[in-house]
Amino acid sequence: MKIPFAILAATLALAASSPGHAKGCIKGAVVGGVAGHYAGHHGMLGAAAGCLYGRHHAKQQERQREMQQNQANGQGKI
Repeated sequence: MKIPFAILAATLALAASSPGHAKGCIKGAVVGGVAGHYAGHHGMLGAAAGCLYGRHHAKQQERQREMQQNQANGQGKI
């Protein structure tokens, strides 16, 4: 039980040192790690996959936000 908490603490410490690159990764890693742990003791694999998915999802949301701002400003591509 101490290992998941150690992993969580290490992940949070790394995220605090580089917040710009970790957007979406932390939440995904925590959720993926917990899910992986309960789905067959694969917490590290779940955390890695969750981080990748969380990062992908954050980039997707950022693109959508930029597109909406461009359309609202009348800068849509024609």
